[in-house]
Amino acid sequence: MSQILVPGIRLTTTRTVSTNDTAAVYGSGLHDVLSTPAMIAFMEQTAMKAVEACLDEGEGTVGTEVNIRHLKATPVGKTITCTATLQEVNGNRLLFHVEADDETGKIGEGKHERFIIDNRRFKEKLNG
Repeated sequence: MSQILVPGIRLTTTRTVSTNDTAAVYGSGLHDVLSTPAMIAFMEQTAMKAVEACLDEGEGTVGTEVNIRHLKATPVGKTITCTATLQEVNGNRLLFHVEADDETGKIGEGKHERFIIDNRRFKEKLNG
């Protein structure tokens, strides 16, 4: 594992809510607003990208836990921003604070846990 991984690493990413991100498409609701699963996926992607440059060759991370609150609806076409901040490194365990905002304020926040893995060994176990 890389020695560069320290609490405080942070990444902010931005994207536009598309029709494919909606609760109606995900089946998690009936409306054309950002679905909770799409928001959580955006948070996970941001956390993953925040640390990937710090990993050794052949390593990756996998998400293992989310504890997220979705605070308000965001319609299609609006811009959302996600910030993932590494809060804790405990061996291969990484704990992030994640937060998402749209143009009017905070839309979600919570904790996300990831584990550092050896990509080759992970794939071997899957093909078992």
